[in-house]
Amino acid sequence: MKLWLTSSEIADLALPGLPTSRKNVLALAEREDWARFASLCRQRDGRGGGVEYHVSLLPAAARAEYFGRASGVRPEEAASLALQAAPDLDIAGPAAGEQLDARIAVLGALRAFQRTAELQQTVAIALFVDLYNLGRADVPGWVRERVRRLSTRTLLRWITATREGETQRLAVDRGASRRGKGVLEAGADGQLKAFMLALVAQNPLYTARQIYEACLGRYPQGVALEGEMRALPGQRAFEIALKRWKSELQTELLALTNPDAFVSKTRIAGSYTHLTTSLNELWQIDASPVDALCLDGRHSVYACIDIYSRRLILHVSKTPRSEAVQLLMRKALVAWGVPDKVKTDNGSDFVAKATRRLFAALQIEHITSAAFSPWQKGPVERVIRTFQTDLGRTLPGFIGHSVSDRKVIEARRAFAARLGTDDAKAFAVELTGEQLQAECDAWAEGQYGRRDHGALGMSPFAKAASWTQPVRRVDAEALTVLLMPAPGGDGIRTLGKRGVRIDGFHYLVAGVSVGTRVFVRLDPADKGRVWCHDPETDALLGEGRCPELLGEDPAAIRAEVAAEQKRLIDERTAAMRAERRNITSRTVLDLRRQRAAELSGNLVAFPQRAEQHSTPSLEAGAEIAALRRGEAPRPAPQTPEQLRLQAEIEADLAGAPLPPVVTPLRREETPAQRFRRAQAIEARLATGEVVANADALWLGGYQAGPEYRAQKTIAEDFGEAALR
Repeated sequence: MKLWLTSSEIADLALPGLPTSRKNVLALAEREDWARFASLCRQRDGRGGGVEYHVSLLPAAARAEYFGRASGVRPEEAASLALQAAPDLDIAGPAAGEQLDARIAVLGALRAFQRTAELQQTVAIALFVDLYNLGRADVPGWVRERVRRLSTRTLLRWITATREGETQRLAVDRGASRRGKGVLEAGADGQLKAFMLALVAQNPLYTARQIYEACLGRYPQGVALEGEMRALPGQRAFEIALKRWKSELQTELLALTNPDAFVSKTRIAGSYTHLTTSLNELWQIDASPVDALCLDGRHSVYACIDIYSRRLILHVSKTPRSEAVQLLMRKALVAWGVPDKVKTDNGSDFVAKATRRLFAALQIEHITSAAFSPWQKGPVERVIRTFQTDLGRTLPGFIGHSVSDRKVIEARRAFAARLGTDDAKAFAVELTGEQLQAECDAWAEGQYGRRDHGALGMSPFAKAASWTQPVRRVDAEALTVLLMPAPGGDGIRTLGKRGVRIDGFHYLVAGVSVGTRVFVRLDPADKGRVWCHDPETDALLGEGRCPELLGEDPAAIRAEVAAEQKRLIDERTAAMRAERRNITSRTVLDLRRQRAAELSGNLVAFPQRAEQHSTPSLEAGAEIAALRRGEAPRPAPQTPEQLRLQAEIEADLAGAPLPPVVTPLRREETPAQRFRRAQAIEARLATGEVVANADALWLGGYQAGPEYRAQKTIAEDFGEAALR
């Protein structure tokens, strides 16, 4: 990839935001004064001269488009290959695993971008960060959802972690340290969780809200956790926890909630070529048809070469398949140890699921070259050519390397046919496939491996012997297990009530719950046995046995597997069953009612202000009620006018002089005057003075009204002056 461009080249690229003519590009450079960046402008060598500009002077959008065109790497391919070659780590929690996968995919896209663009690492990282943050980097959508932005420092930290063999540092799950230690999981020494699951077992139709309120009723003060009382979380936390537990323990809960359904449904019834600095740092693998016939037909040869030492291992196969790649890898792993990286092309046998699974299990980084780019794995291409010309020509049954060679052989074949001679005799075909393998091994070890190599200055054998650092070795038997074939598809099966089904046969697996997804490996030495692994961690879950193929008693195997399943269910449901004994059909009803009563007892109602409502009908009713109780009827209240007339009559009868007729200037009293009048009557009553009945009656009615209270409040707050 060119990092220095002339004005004509910039115009021809037609990048966004840039002119498409040389004249306008020069005008833009002059207008933006690109010349002031002396380190980014240089004189062009060669005929014609001129000035070249570094791509860093281009706008961000133009740079993104330029490098995006040049990368040419499919995002899904770069990410998937990086994930396949990633080490198989035991990562707790889906959140951390998703972050790990996303970051590994980003690093895979970065490496693919660097190889395709042919840039140094520092420059590639800086440009890749710009492209990524502009949304132009070649990464799948699910990766961008989890890694929103990048920085150069972040990428360098990730690269350092993977280079030091600490890929697990890329997994981020801030809640991992708290998982399994929360209130719902560990509260009351696990009794809270057992109580909740026992409620589900008692009645699967209980809602999360009902269970939440039942728990609040049973644990009103909270639960003990780590030596202190903790309040129960909100209803939403209960909903999430119950949903997760119902999924994880579906078989166990079914055994408790619906034994008949459990018995019916789930109970067991049956390189771009580059320099290397260490041994086994990089291997390259490729395949080619052997230019020689064998008695059992034509074969292909698979070659594996260690780039550092140029050692060579060959494997002969009748047909190009992924099994041949695995056998070649087994042969090389046992002889040489474990490599850091393996580079292949995109042939179906090299990118098959079984091949990728082997690389991932051994934590070997798998690199694929670009399509139709054999030069990107030149060493293995050259060594196959050396094999064909050095050994292939000397093999019995040699049929030539090229079209011209084949023309001669076809003529010999036609001549042989006229003479009545078959192909085997005409071409001196003498070797079988096994004999051809022996010839290849002898040539690779005794001739090619002991002969001086031009790029090394010594033989591959001597180069490998000069390495003094430790070499990673693998256990041959464990490697044999990893190379066991998987059944059709991706090898993933779901354990049913009759076991794992493979090719019409059912294999019973002890110790694994029905509904569990497993990865199956077939035992080549015994068709009646399979081995079930965790699809995520590759941990061994159990052995699957097929009674029909083993010739064993099906009833005995079913009984053994059923007993193991019952033991697991009993172990996992012990706490739930213990809690269930204390639960009745009224437990949730009573606890919810208890909780409601406690909440109601904490509420105190404030007294409301009331006014007596009276109508003529109500007054008549009150009078009748008094008569029914035998009480004297209460006199009807008198109006002020009636009271005045009564007072005049009483004074006249007593012989007292009639009060002078006075015409008041003010027909109605003001509120302040009425309040002062009430104060005067209250003062007379306080000193024991006799008050007229009319005044006493008026005072009683006035004190009961709102005006009295309002005037009294004004006098208390602002003094008597406010009443003037």
